[in-house]
Amino acid sequence: MSEKPRNSRIVQAAQARGVNKAPRPGRTSGLGRIIIAVYGVLALSATVRALYQMFFRDFSEAPLAYTLSLLSGLVYILATFTLASKKPGAWKVSVFAVSFELLGVLVVGLLSFTMPAHFGHDSVWSYFGKGYGYIPLLLPIVGLWWLFRNRNERHA
Repeated sequence: MSEKPRNSRIVQAAQARGVNKAPRPGRTSGLGRIIIAVYGVLALSATVRALYQMFFRDFSEAPLAYTLSLLSGLVYILATFTLASKKPGAWKVSVFAVSFELLGVLVVGLLSFTMPAHFGHDSVWSYFGKGYGYIPLLLPIVGLWWLFRNRNERHA
């Protein structure tokens, strides 16, 4: 006597669904690796620049610009590590860090045009990241797009 498997329709439907859906690449593969690498480079360059400006130049020359450079470096460090992390909550922290970066670039970029006397020297975000080839302006836009494109139900 052959015994009919239980819930065979359910099993067949689940298998059929798995065949039709190709797994999506994660945040840390393909373009995600490039985004994380660019964030890493910016994290290193912005932080080293800020520390050099603060310790080897006269801080009173441009305290706002030097502080903003350090802030941008810290935001890039946070974004780099959370974008690369698969831990629970990393996606939300990444969205926060990249959104904060975009807001910072837009506000500091606008203020550097309207009130240049307040800056003394350029920061990473001055003139919308002109000194860094406008990468600080473009990267958070690409980063947010990538984060929301690779969001799954666990992150929602």
